[in-house]
Amino acid sequence: MSEPTFKKLAESELDADQLKVYRELMAGPRGGVRGPFNALLRSPVLADRVQKLGEFLRFESSIPARLNEFAILITARHWNAQYEWFAHYPHALKGGLKPEVAADLAQGKRPANMQDDEVIVYDFCTELHKNKVVSDKTLQAAFAKFGERGVVDLIGVSGYYTLVSMILNVDKQPLPAGTPPPLPVLK
Repeated sequence: MSEPTFKKLAESELDADQLKVYRELMAGPRGGVRGPFNALLRSPVLADRVQKLGEFLRFESSIPARLNEFAILITARHWNAQYEWFAHYPHALKGGLKPEVAADLAQGKRPANMQDDEVIVYDFCTELHKNKVVSDKTLQAAFAKFGERGVVDLIGVSGYYTLVSMILNVDKQPLPAGTPPPLPVLK
């Protein structure tokens, strides 16, 4: 595995703006500077805004955890984002997503045996990523299930984790030592 693009910053190397964001990340619900945040610290204002948006989308979204994490996995799968999948797969299972649904998704397949609300999330997020738009039928199903706030939160989580996946992929964020890539790379 190659080295990350952005070397890990030690707390002693941070300027005042970076240190402020670093300390907020350490004290917040994430409890650390992981994933995209080491790279993001190079732009502390962006890092601060990204972490606040992510905190909302991850911990305060109107979308239930099982479905929110499913949307994150859909985004990770779309971007072949190994670290993102690795980081959120356990959260998805803890939230109640069936392992076989995640396994199908990891292989690039439409998951079998999804619950009705998972079908809505899968269709919505997949159409948004692949087609850059959502069909009227899919949009109406999402409105009926999640309301306007939920639809906006689904768009938000898809967009936010697209940004995160892009950062992680450019950074070549490594998995923990000895961890095999969880996703086959799809074109």
